Amino acid sequence: MVRFLTAGESHGRALVVILEGIPAGLTIDPDDIARHLGRRQAGYGRGRRMAIESDRAEILSGVRAGETIGGPIAMTIDNRDWANWQYTMRTFEEPPEGAGGTRRPPVTRPRPGHADLAGVAKYGRDDIRDVLERASARETAARVAAGAIARQLLQRAGIRITSHIFAIGEARLAPGTAVAFEAADALADTAALRCVDAEVERRMMADIDRARESGDTMGGAFEIIATGVPPGLGSYVQWDLKLDGRLAQALMSIPAIKAVGVGLGPEAAARPGSRVHDEIVPDLSGGHATGLARPTNNAGGLEGGVTNGEDLRVSAWMKPISTLMNPLRSVDLSTMTEAAAAIERSDVCAVPAASVVGEAMVALVLADALTEKFGGDSMPELAARLQAWNARLRAQFTK
Repeated sequence: MVRFLTAGESHGRALVVILEGIPAGLTIDPDDIARHLGRRQAGYGRGRRMAIESDRAEILSGVRAGETIGGPIAMTIDNRDWANWQYTMRTFEEPPEGAGGTRRPPVTRPRPGHADLAGVAKYGRDDIRDVLERASARETAARVAAGAIARQLLQRAGIRITSHIFAIGEARLAPGTAVAFEAADALADTAALRCVDAEVERRMMADIDRARESGDTMGGAFEIIATGVPPGLGSYVQWDLKLDGRLAQALMSIPAIKAVGVGLGPEAAARPGSRVHDEIVPDLSGGHATGLARPTNNAGGLEGGVTNGEDLRVSAWMKPISTLMNPLRSVDLSTMTEAAAAIERSDVCAVPAASVVGEAMVALVLADALTEKFGGDSMPELAARLQAWNARLRAQFTK
C-alpha cells in the first residue's frame, strides 16, 4: 500500500511528509521533486508568499545512495518565512530566546468559505489561527513532494501524468473539447495558466485581473490526464476498491475543490447513451495489450471502477479562495458583534497550483493501485510482474 501522512502549519518551521509503500530499488531524482514543487508555486494569480518561498524537499530517511530501500520515506520542506513567525507560532508558552517576528493578536473573525468557524467549533479553540494554519493550502506542498516520488515510480511502469486548465470563472474551453495528452504536456511549466487555447487563456487572465482590482477571487477547473495506464487497476468487487471512487476522494481532499468528474464528467448526464459509451474496436495500432481500442474516451479510461487501458482522465472544479481583500461580512467571536472577515495573505486565483496538487494526488492513487495489483517489495519484482501481466493479456485476446 502506498500511503502518506503530512504534518506542519502554514507559518510553522517546516512541513513534514512520510511516504511509505514505495518498493526498494527506485532511483530518486531530487531535482525532479524540486521541479514539481516549483510548478506548484507558479501560475497567474498567485500571491506574494510565492516570492518568499522557494520550496525544496530534504529527504531524511528511506533513501540511501540515491535509491529507495523499502522503508518509509521522510521529507521536510522548510518554511522560509519562519523567521517572521517564530514568536506567533512558538511551540510552547515561553518563546525561544531571540524569537523574531511580529507579536500578532488572536484571529477572531472567521472567513466565510474557510474552515475557520467550523474548526474553532470542532476543536474548542479561541484563536482561529489554531485552525487556519493547518487548514491552509500550504500543506499541499508536502503532497506534491510525495506525489513527485510516486510519479517516478509510475514512470518506471510507463505511466506519465500531465494536466491543463480548461476554465477560470466564465472563461473556458468549449464543452466536450478533448485535449490530447501530448498537447497538455507540451505546455511549459512557466505558462501563465497552462491552457491549450491562447485566446481562452487571455480571457482567463483578464478575469483574474478584474477580480484582483475589486478585491475578489476567482475559481476554475482543470483536467488531469495519465497515459500508459495498464488495464486492470482498481476493482468492482467492493465499493472502497473502485478506482474512480479513490481518485474522487483524493481530489476532493484538496482545499477548495468542490466537484470531481471522470471522463465527460457532468456532461455525460445530458447525453443519450449512444453519445456517451465508448465503442470497442480492433486496435490497428498495436499499442494495446488487449488488441482492442476505443475511438472515443468519454469514460476517462475507467469502467466499473477498473482501468480499461485508455488514458485516464479526471477533472476537478475549484471554488474561489476564501480570503478576500474586500472582505465579506462576518462576526467577531470575541464580542459576537458583526465585523468584516479577517484577511490573511492569499492568492487571487490558485487554480494553477491546484492542478499540480491534483497531479500529485492522482500519482499517489495510481501508485497505490499499481503496487496493489502487481505487488513486489522491489522494483525488479514489480517490473517482472507487470511484464507477465501484459504477456497474459496478449495471450488472452489473441485469436
